[in-house]
Amino acid sequence: MNVPEASAARDRDLDLLERVGQVSQDLRDEVGKRVVGQQVVVDGLLTALLANGHALLVGVPGLAKTLLVSTLAEALALDFSRIQFTPDLMPTDITGTEVMEEDRSTGRRAFRFVHGPVFANVVLADEINRTPPKTQAALLQAMQERAVTAAGQTYDLPPPFFVLATQNPIEQEGTYPLPEAQLDRFMLELRIGYPSRDEEEEVAMLTTGSGQATVKPVLEASELIELQQLVRRIPAAPSLVAFAVKLARATRPVDEEAPPLTREYVSWGAGPRASQFLVLGAKARAAARGEAIPSFDDVREVAPSVLAHRVILNFQAEADGRTPRNVIAELIELSEEWT
Repeated sequence: MNVPEASAARDRDLDLLERVGQVSQDLRDEVGKRVVGQQVVVDGLLTALLANGHALLVGVPGLAKTLLVSTLAEALALDFSRIQFTPDLMPTDITGTEVMEEDRSTGRRAFRFVHGPVFANVVLADEINRTPPKTQAALLQAMQERAVTAAGQTYDLPPPFFVLATQNPIEQEGTYPLPEAQLDRFMLELRIGYPSRDEEEEVAMLTTGSGQATVKPVLEASELIELQQLVRRIPAAPSLVAFAVKLARATRPVDEEAPPLTREYVSWGAGPRASQFLVLGAKARAAARGEAIPSFDDVREVAPSVLAHRVILNFQAEADGRTPRNVIAELIELSEEWT
């Protein structure tokens, strides 16, 4: 690439970076028409979308998890599909199935693959832990490879492709814990808490009236793909990558540099995907602000959502009332000394 071409490409990226910041704010505004508060969760979803990752939303019933996902899909002008996970759901109910068809003119019969609901841009896996692991596993290839294989034939999923799953953390009867391999496919685990008093009053006011806010699409699929490619092109300093890797490795008790906190409370730490998602998440957060350089603070901001669902604590942690989130919080505090 010669100098004029490099200069033109740089100017193009700067324009796109400004567009990312504007789109991020527009999406927050559109989602805010129907969902009150939950700004941290909305920012987390934007981070996952810009980084081309999947997200798991965890919260008790009635906190607008499903509404949040469907509203975001509407604001993105993307093809949206909702799958209600139940104990009797089969893998083919998600991926699709082959049906026998007969050509009336020739009498010849052939199989035709009928696409399942996973063939969409945004797939809401509602209450994903209510179906057995064999059905949960139907999403593994889709989430990792953006493709589905059936009867020896591989079908690509339409880009962009996101799985946004919901899960109720308090109800255990009739549920199936997500296998670690499934959890690791999610870039972020976003915890949704109760609204404040003022927010709950606003929710009650908005949802008991006769009208419903209209959400305006602010971004199309082709432009979103372009913005995702921009996030990939944002440079990450070697020192930031080293910091992200060190933070991920600090969750592994077998690592020789693991802090005493990890050795005491952690059975299994985060794998290499965590390091990748920490860097990508930091880039996405910087882009959402319209900035071209991610910071160490960007890594720290995404760390709880990237690491918590990848860390398995031991019995000592349970006895001491520890949770993955507060162990990660302490590791983030320790990381202040690394920079």
